Amino acid sequence: MSDRLIDAVLFDYGGVIAEEGFVWGLTAISEENGLDRNSFMASAFELIETSGYLIGKADEAAFWKAMREATGVKGNDKELSREILSRFVLRPWVLALADDLRSLGITAGILSDQTSWLDQLDKRDRFFRHFDIVFNSFHMGMSKREQEVFGETARRLGLPGSRICFIDDNEGNCARAEKNGWQSIIYKNGVQVLRDLAMLVPDIDASRYETTPGIDKDNQ
Repeated sequence: MSDRLIDAVLFDYGGVIAEEGFVWGLTAISEENGLDRNSFMASAFELIETSGYLIGKADEAAFWKAMREATGVKGNDKELSREILSRFVLRPWVLALADDLRSLGITAGILSDQTSWLDQLDKRDRFFRHFDIVFNSFHMGMSKREQEVFGETARRLGLPGSRICFIDDNEGNCARAEKNGWQSIIYKNGVQVLRDLAMLVPDIDASRYETTPGIDKDNQ
């Protein structure tokens, strides 16, 4: 009998499954427009929520309209979105890990605040097929910024929080997950994540992935 401590692992998308395209895309846009990076970034993180785009109450056009009005950024919606989406680059070893978890009978899923962009990214890269279930704020109508999303996600999984592990590069999101009784791993680098996960799923051979080309071994 397995001595694993969890029945499901949920992965964040940007910063875990893929490189963090939102932050690096916004950085590129701010530089191209001669805007202060920090203030531009702050506006984007605020407006993606207040515009309603994050939880599916508004579309991409509404978000970029709000950004133009708040920051003066130039460019059409397609051009601006391309700067962000092009920087989401998949980490193949994470997809291989998800496949291995599923082969062990553990549910592998995505829990992401990625708006309609997540569906566009899957159409481009076809990564949903590596996961059993996808929870996206745009379709759920709630985000990881809200405590309630973790309780609702556990309900949909049919599992107590203690049997779910959440991997995210955002400490606040991990803290909210833990308040709902979840296990959590803060993504600092790939090797660290694998070693932490192996403590919960001893069947996973962390060393197998540590020599995988492209795995990040340094703190982000």
